[in-house]
Amino acid sequence: MVNDRIAKLRSVMKEKGIFAYVIPSADYHQSEYVGEFFKGRQYISGFTGSAGTVVITQEKAILWTDGRYFLQADKELAGTCVELYKMGEENVPTTFEYIENEVPAGCKIGFDGRAMSAGMGKDFEASLSKKDITISYEGDLLDEVWENRPSLSEEKAFLLDVQFSGEDFKSKIARVRKAMEAKGATTHILTSLDDIAWLFNIRGGDVKFNPVVLSYAVVTLEKATLFVDANKLNEEILASFGEETVEIKGYFEIDEFVKTIEENQVVLVDNSRINYTILKNIPANVKVVDAMNPTTIFKAEKNAVEVENTKKCHIRDGVAVTKFMYWLKNNIGKIEITEISAADKMTELRAQQGNFIEPSFASIAGYKEHAAIVHYSATEETSKTLQPEGLFLLDSGGQYFDGTTDITRTYALGNLTEEEKSHFTSVARAMIRLSGAKFLHGVNGYYLDILARGIMWEQNLNYNHGTGHGIGHVLNVHEGPNGVRCDNRNSATLEEGMITTNEPGFYAAGSHGIRLENEMLCKKGVKNEFGQFMEFESITIAPIDLDAINVDSMKEDEKVYLNKYHAMVFETVSPFLTAEEAEWLKGYTRAI
Repeated sequence: MVNDRIAKLRSVMKEKGIFAYVIPSADYHQSEYVGEFFKGRQYISGFTGSAGTVVITQEKAILWTDGRYFLQADKELAGTCVELYKMGEENVPTTFEYIENEVPAGCKIGFDGRAMSAGMGKDFEASLSKKDITISYEGDLLDEVWENRPSLSEEKAFLLDVQFSGEDFKSKIARVRKAMEAKGATTHILTSLDDIAWLFNIRGGDVKFNPVVLSYAVVTLEKATLFVDANKLNEEILASFGEETVEIKGYFEIDEFVKTIEENQVVLVDNSRINYTILKNIPANVKVVDAMNPTTIFKAEKNAVEVENTKKCHIRDGVAVTKFMYWLKNNIGKIEITEISAADKMTELRAQQGNFIEPSFASIAGYKEHAAIVHYSATEETSKTLQPEGLFLLDSGGQYFDGTTDITRTYALGNLTEEEKSHFTSVARAMIRLSGAKFLHGVNGYYLDILARGIMWEQNLNYNHGTGHGIGHVLNVHEGPNGVRCDNRNSATLEEGMITTNEPGFYAAGSHGIRLENEMLCKKGVKNEFGQFMEFESITIAPIDLDAINVDSMKEDEKVYLNKYHAMVFETVSPFLTAEEAEWLKGYTRAI
């Protein structure tokens, strides 16, 4: 089926004189996770991971993806004509390098400019101009080959009340305008769905797991224009704008609107977040300022109300995760439990906790060798039945009206090998080491990654993903600009109120995988003559499986940290458990 689709696309490309066609993963808003209408890369290649780029020529079909998805992509591309290019591996060209080298001079490449970031589009321009290669970016060739393409979502939006958001629209847009003026801008184009949702205090269901609304926004110093299907908005949302002037226009009107921006305006855009078509539609004589959206930092620094609400939702989430662990430990080997049914049980327990909306992403439930696939997704065909032996990894999370959660726990289902326990203990030590970090203000996650990863490197081991990412508030489970990585992609200073995950891991292909993940709140610590020190508070509340810990391999301070953490877990969660569950939890939060 994949090969047939590619053949049809090649036929259309030939008609239009396009040598190479590029299909990214994004929607028109550069989202990581996208609605069904936008899953063109998945449709054409069969690869279901959330990150990757496909390039089709008459001779080649290539998928680029990162280390999280190497094993998954190998499986999903088997039997197709699509080749896997492993990003970051030795002698593997980037997408740009491949196109620059393989497309003959004077030819034409194509992509849907709405699904390509402005930054990447400009990089293609610069790279290909040397060979007089032109770019066709208007329209989507997949429309001509994709039969029964899903329609755009028509889900209704809802207002995230100030009791959950902590700040009204009037205050937020005033802050945005102040930031615009500081950049010398008079107009600001916003296309990223999470930024728009945060600014207007709206949430929706247009992207599964991410409570956002398909929309664009243009903010000037006098008014705001929201490009959205008006049928999605209710009276409560419209009333929340108060005395601020907010004009509602159709979702697809953005492209023509941008063309009318007057030449005396200075337009602020974030080229990594807006799409290439919008950038090209800004009149050539209009000054454009490329800088991070002000809302990106504003929403990353959670206010006091958001922090309080997030902590509340983590208590309920922790209760659900603890109940799941109790259920798993007490039923393994007694009833049939599969990777899929285990993930479904976790969702069921979350839904019982109140204020639950939906999962925050598709759960990663991997048993034994499946857990070694970093972003494994169980299907009816691949779902393994869990047995009372080995390790089971469950990475899951919830969207609640008062917060967003993301937690990973790996469970011992029975006897483990010494190697499995050693790897598990190393991952636990890595998470503990980062959890206790103290650092001067001004530091970003690049400088802290070694605290976790160093534990693995000391043993000549590694994990092929970042150590942590930012998390939205009733928004995307992956949120910038904060994070913890060893490649310096997250360069934002870690500020008070930022919430970042802490999730080191280890993956032995064909054998087992381990990941442990807590969310950490960045807080101010001591301030003295050396400056303002910062520290983390772990706000995830669920036990780490002591059955998989080799206590003799842990340092004394690591044991102290884990004992304090487990004491907090028991004290916080036990009041919400049955007597039997609470008694069981005593054993799994005991001092070691």
